Amino acid sequence: ELENQLAAKSKTLDELKQNLASNGSAEQTPEAQSLRIAELCEMKDSIVNQVAQLKASMESILEQWRAYDEIYAEVSLMTTRYLYCIDQCKPSGEEASLEALKKQVKTLQ
Repeated sequence: ELENQLAAKSKTLDELKQNLASNGSAEQTPEAQSLRIAELCEMKDSIVNQVAQLKASMESILEQWRAYDEIYAEVSLMTTRYLYCIDQCKPSGEEASLEALKKQVKTLQ
């Protein structure tokens, strides 16, 4: 998306340069126009550099989020397992008799 926006801005800048060069301006000398074009080119280069830095930064952040998502999924699974184990190990109010244990085994099967 950023690259598309940059390409659009670059195209607009090129069109402005062409319009300025072809139409000329009664108020500005060719030297002043050349300086302005040079300034615009510097601004474009600066924006290109900023976009490249932003892209690298965003890739790093996305990689960190991917790692977070993977770790979160593992922790969530472990938590679910532990909660299940805790739930299964709760005393059911009945005495821990052989009959109660058989019933629990049957439930688990």
